[in-house]
Amino acid sequence: MTEKSFELSPGYTISRVIRGGWQLAGGHGAIDREQAVTDLIATFDAGIRTYDCADIYTGVEELIGAARLRLANERGLDAAAKMKVHTKLVPDLERLANISRDYVRGIVDQSLRRLKTERLDLVQFHWWDYALPGYVDAMDWLNDLRSEGKVRNVGTTNFDTPHLAEILAAGVPLVSQQLQYSVLDQRPANSLAALAKQNGVSFLCYGSVAGGFLSDRWLDVAEPQTPLENRSLVKYKLIIDDFGGWELFQELLRTLKAVADRHGVDIATVASAWVLEQPQVAAVIVGARNQAHALANAGIMDVALDAEDRARIAAVIEQSRGPLGDVYTLERDRHGRHGSIMHYNLNAGRI
Repeated sequence: MTEKSFELSPGYTISRVIRGGWQLAGGHGAIDREQAVTDLIATFDAGIRTYDCADIYTGVEELIGAARLRLANERGLDAAAKMKVHTKLVPDLERLANISRDYVRGIVDQSLRRLKTERLDLVQFHWWDYALPGYVDAMDWLNDLRSEGKVRNVGTTNFDTPHLAEILAAGVPLVSQQLQYSVLDQRPANSLAALAKQNGVSFLCYGSVAGGFLSDRWLDVAEPQTPLENRSLVKYKLIIDDFGGWELFQELLRTLKAVADRHGVDIATVASAWVLEQPQVAAVIVGARNQAHALANAGIMDVALDAEDRARIAAVIEQSRGPLGDVYTLERDRHGRHGSIMHYNLNAGRI
């Protein structure tokens, strides 16, 4: 059985499954706010006590803030304090050239208000364009807010190995990096994992179920045609193509299904449990649209893969062609297949 908690920094412990917030941001269907808050608390009761959101996820910080407030009102401040919330700071692409200390402070203050707290547990910083050099300054300013007590921990999102090394060399005490990691996408293992190990940086992993593709629903199903149902599926279908195409993906699903049957769980649970075993991985971030999803996701922490399971999965991965390169490099090419579907200015008009 997997350890159910992880000490991300001294005295700061998270659950190894984190409830993702992207699916609550719209684009995946209408959100019933009252039901969403109830579902967030059900996630807490299922043993998933860490939540992921972002300044750019429309309305999600407010929803998690409302859940934290309801916990405090109904169960007391001690219960609310057990809810750990990780947010992100994602400056718009059009703002990168003139980013300022006040801009960084403004986004942090906004997140504090939305999340109804006096200190953010973890702020994860993202930067769209390495050609613009302000990311080290911005991390320094964020670290100053940590020193002030407004932020407990600082991390990054989707930095590649040389640029993460640059931030670490500047003396920023990073505890984590959020990145994409799955049986379909092992780019973090190419070079970043070694740097992270040297510097005590842990991985918080999204994409472990590839937007839902790594699930029983897609087993023995014909390759879907465009347009796909949502942006998440569009994004991860590109990863499947890079991995080796639909036929190899089906072989992977059949293998995961065989492992899942041995453990009495589903494909998605095994896919996430595999990620939890990888070097430097502290937690997987999984979305949930309802309480049933939350309960299923909590089961990820109950699965312990054995040597035979790992060997079967590895045999399929060895046949894959990619995706190749460093973390998020494909997605940073704004004219390429992966980057052209991204939205780069999601804070515009909100601050």
